[in-house]
Amino acid sequence: MSPQALAQGIVDGQAMAQRRAMAKAITLLESTRADHRAQADELLTALLPHTGRALRLGISGVPGVGKSTFIEALGLYLIGQGHRVAVLAVDPSSSVSGGSILGDKTRMERLSVHERAYIRPSPSSGTLGGVAEKTREAMLVCEAAGYDVVIVETVGVGQSETAVHGMTDMFCLLQLPNAGDDLQAIKKGVMELADLVVINKADLDPDAATRAQAQITSSLRLLGLHGHPEHMHHDERIWHPQVIRISALRGQGVADFWAQVQTFSRLQQDSGRWQHKRQQQARAWMWERIDAGLREAFRQHAAVRQKLPALSDAVLQGRQVPSAAARELLAVFLRAQEQAC
Repeated sequence: MSPQALAQGIVDGQAMAQRRAMAKAITLLESTRADHRAQADELLTALLPHTGRALRLGISGVPGVGKSTFIEALGLYLIGQGHRVAVLAVDPSSSVSGGSILGDKTRMERLSVHERAYIRPSPSSGTLGGVAEKTREAMLVCEAAGYDVVIVETVGVGQSETAVHGMTDMFCLLQLPNAGDDLQAIKKGVMELADLVVINKADLDPDAATRAQAQITSSLRLLGLHGHPEHMHHDERIWHPQVIRISALRGQGVADFWAQVQTFSRLQQDSGRWQHKRQQQARAWMWERIDAGLREAFRQHAAVRQKLPALSDAVLQGRQVPSAAARELLAVFLRAQEQAC
């Protein structure tokens, strides 16, 4: 299908036809072929006027915290409220084989078969930050298809999963009741970026969940609440990160979670921070693609590829410092670019 036909099928397609168009579009976006990349850009340009009207929600947390169970419970609740929900679930790729199980869709048995839900699992393929390289673009496809809540579930490997914060409107971090002591709760990284911290599986140990809620609440204050001094003084016009307890397996606390999300959305839009954040994210996305394009151009450049084997061998044999070899390769690339100009 042409990019125009795909775009038409995504925006105006009905039921299964729309789903097929979305699947083909995201597969096209994830392709690394140069001709597919050009078609993907054409597709995104056609879809752009139909995007931007969905709530983008990022969900992160360590393995075993119950992200998939929570997302299914939340998705079914939102569908009951009249929403259409898209879930972009990112699974870790094997560092040995490069493969990925893509098991999140299997875990969401009820949500995955609902006609008002769309779940797309993707491998991280080594991309850092807990998300796949083309997650931003896949979000636009879901928005253009009319899904008004787009949930991005990260890999869930630890404190470095910060990329999802830079592509969503609200970043939610799931924690376990017995995740560590007070010191563990104030370690910087993913915690200080969270707009909402959710203590899941609170039904297993209510006392531990209450202690964790108190610890994390005080930790967020200690961290300076996102580095904004104005948050130190309570202001009802400004969102202050909250900590809540839920049991996704029992469906307890899901309505409270969504109420917090709606309050966050209202305060951010009223203050103008919602639009400002999206503008900043769009600019960051542009520079990210520039960086990726430059890396690819460098690796594929004829002069670099000619020089690379000898320098790589020198580094492996200990005859040359890696930093010096890198500078030499960069110099070769830059000289070639100057001569081309």
